Amino acid sequence: MAGLDLVLVLRYRKAVTYGFHALLGALGEHETATRFEVRFGESAEEAARHIREAGATRVLVLWSFYSPDAAALAEELKQIRALADGPNVTHLAGGVHATAEPVQTLDAGWDMAAIGEGESTLLSLVDAKGDPAGITGLAYRDAAGKLIRTGKAKQRPLDDFPGFALKWDRFNALEITRGCVYACRFCQTPFMFSAKFRHRSVENVRWHVDQMRARGLRDVRFITPTALSYGSQTEEPNLAAVEELLATCREGIGPNGRVFFGSFPSEIRPEHVTRDTLRLVRKYCDNNNIIVGAQSGSDRVLDAAKRGHGVEEVKRAARLGIEEGFRINVDMIFGMPGENQDDVNDSLDLARELADLGARIHAHTFMPLPGTPWRDAPPGDVDPATSREVDRLSRRGALYGHWQKQRDHAARLAAAAEAYPRPGRSRTILPTIPGGGSC
Repeated sequence: MAGLDLVLVLRYRKAVTYGFHALLGALGEHETATRFEVRFGESAEEAARHIREAGATRVLVLWSFYSPDAAALAEELKQIRALADGPNVTHLAGGVHATAEPVQTLDAGWDMAAIGEGESTLLSLVDAKGDPAGITGLAYRDAAGKLIRTGKAKQRPLDDFPGFALKWDRFNALEITRGCVYACRFCQTPFMFSAKFRHRSVENVRWHVDQMRARGLRDVRFITPTALSYGSQTEEPNLAAVEELLATCREGIGPNGRVFFGSFPSEIRPEHVTRDTLRLVRKYCDNNNIIVGAQSGSDRVLDAAKRGHGVEEVKRAARLGIEEGFRINVDMIFGMPGENQDDVNDSLDLARELADLGARIHAHTFMPLPGTPWRDAPPGDVDPATSREVDRLSRRGALYGHWQKQRDHAARLAAAAEAYPRPGRSRTILPTIPGGGSC
């Protein structure tokens, strides 16, 4: 393409638009001498077409994906390379999987892996016209095949960059918190972003809401690992900060707009659910459902997973939520490391009890996710008797989710972990649950 220094091709999939919009938000406000264009490849064929149309111009193809999708997208990468490739084309993978498993990512066919948060790394790459030399936050192999690691990207305050891509008119739920103090053993979030909270300021959130309203958008949703932790640096909610956030969003989006909090794509921890917090959500928000993270019906498993709450808090949260008029969706993970039959029975008992109250169970199968302390744990599995009970709950409309597909993902992730053992002493030695083996 005449006159351009760089073409950015995004392998733009619905599952990862949030991350791409955050990158583009940063890029849209960045001043650079590099002449570049952004192209959206919504299929493998479209991405390949954009690469071909770039001609001899340097092309940086951006990928982002979660660990369960890594194997399928490696096959798609091969497909795109077969359709369009050249010495001017570089494929860069980012996100939680690339951060946790950069060598695995490179071996799967990508040219570079972005390590950590991608905003600063992408801006530096654009400034350098795609040349990775000297840029922090990357892993790649040099011409001799030597592995080069440049460290983890610098973490920046969320207010430094817009949360969506105004220049390209691409919007999404707004990330208001990054990182998480709870560091649950199965979750990638605290190990990708660190085990602390970084919050977007209320003033910055309001700016985003004003931008949305000016463009005729009506719905405000939030991305956060734990909604009622907004404004807090501890495990205790800061309700004054939450109310300030919700009040300004309510005001900013106007009488025809809607605010959603504690529903997808975020959730509320069970110990944070009280009548006061529920009424705060009711006062300012439009969602009639709330997602509560339970994960297990066994206190032993919850302790081993470092969840920071017990089963009774889950029951109380569901009961209070239903009494206050909310539809409660409860996340539960089956096949957790170290579960014995008593633990499984406890989880099924909890699922039935919650369903009888009127809650719905969002069922998952444990996956040993890269980057987590349980990365090297056995893949989650669900025995036939448990499967039948889960199916019964599903048939009565009390349970949903992709738990069956996740069993296959779990097996693939475990096989990949075995093929790429961690160097040195394992950081994933599983704690012992008394009477339940190791987990």
